[in-house]
Amino acid sequence: MEKINVIGGGLAGVEAAWQAAETGAKVRLYEMRPVSQTPAHRTENLAEIVCSNSLKTDEKGSAPYLLKEELRRGNSLVMKAAEATKVPAGAALAVDRAKFSEYITREIEAHPNIELIREEIKTIPPDEITIIATGPLTSESLTAEIIKFTGDDQLYFYDAIAPIVAADSIDMSIAFKAARYGKGGDDYVNCPFDRDQYARFYGELIEAKSVPLKRFEDTKWFEACLPIEELARRGIDTLRFGCMKPVGLPVPATGREPYAAVQLRQEDLMADAFSLVGFQNHLKYGEQERVLKLIPGLENAEFLQFGQIHRNTFINSPQILFETLQTKKQPKLFFAGQITGVEGYVESVGTGWLAGLNAARIVRGEDLLIAPETSAIGALCRYVSNVATKNFQPVNITFGLLSELPVELRKKYRNKRERHGVQVEIALADWDKWLNRIDKRITANV
Repeated sequence: MEKINVIGGGLAGVEAAWQAAETGAKVRLYEMRPVSQTPAHRTENLAEIVCSNSLKTDEKGSAPYLLKEELRRGNSLVMKAAEATKVPAGAALAVDRAKFSEYITREIEAHPNIELIREEIKTIPPDEITIIATGPLTSESLTAEIIKFTGDDQLYFYDAIAPIVAADSIDMSIAFKAARYGKGGDDYVNCPFDRDQYARFYGELIEAKSVPLKRFEDTKWFEACLPIEELARRGIDTLRFGCMKPVGLPVPATGREPYAAVQLRQEDLMADAFSLVGFQNHLKYGEQERVLKLIPGLENAEFLQFGQIHRNTFINSPQILFETLQTKKQPKLFFAGQITGVEGYVESVGTGWLAGLNAARIVRGEDLLIAPETSAIGALCRYVSNVATKNFQPVNITFGLLSELPVELRKKYRNKRERHGVQVEIALADWDKWLNRIDKRITANV
């Protein structure tokens, strides 16, 4: 039986390898760490997440929930790991990073159909079934090969990582525990600002010194993950309507909402580390410490990790990929994960899930799968393969990507929340029917 190469041990890569192996296919999963490290990773574990420990909202009726639920119903390894290692995060699904990656590494190493190879792949195998899922930190040598393959040398934008502080260094006489609008209990630590405190913080933030970019590259920030100092420069109130919005967070002592607020999310099961939600930045470390200690309650904060930036590589997928995630130029070659132009952990997992199943179907000589058009995974694959734009940009899953409801249902459900709930119900019903069909085919070929 022909083996499948999966290049990259991140979220998309491990999901692709797992799905292919679960059908009976033999898989070689290549992870370059620890042979070759990246600027952002700290361990050699698979699926180590570096930007945030949140997999976004898991509130029923939302587009991110739909994506997660599709994966849960599709036997996703990553979603199993997330459930086993989740930490309190209100309506969001957040994980203990270390335990999460340890769980996935154990499962991959123990799978009889997966061979884990610690080696940097520098070239694209010319005539082998291969999934490239190298994520945002693709090595320079493989990036050069991908540039040759795609014919496009504009394959990067900058992404940023949020800082983390020690829990016992937060002044809880100032900060308070609560989730916005009380959803999920007291899962977040909140640091409230009055008007003067916010004005001082804002002034210091926009004047703080940033780390210079490397190699004279143009700055191509992803809009949904802008560094906080870049956001602040758009106007003094931008942060108060974004990551520092105070609505739904009344201060217990007064019962009134603060002028602005910073939320901190639990990072691990021991609750001894908290990350600053939405505070990804590329300030110099000394500047970060100075400015972030102006946040009420963080005056004596101990920083376990400072914010940083890294290059995030992605391809011009609409010119390169089919909805199957197979390349138009080389039928045995697939791309999956953030390199395809999806943004977000679970979005990456979704593309890995489909690419793994389709690679296994090539081994068995079967027709490749296209996810249902009503599904979140189908919507993402449709976007990266078909969107018509001169400036292709990464996307998160939103209702804007999903197939619109029929006219009669749009008329019946005028309320947006109700309409979205119906959309999710229809999508999951279609998803279950589709899964039942493809599962029978998989079972017949194992």
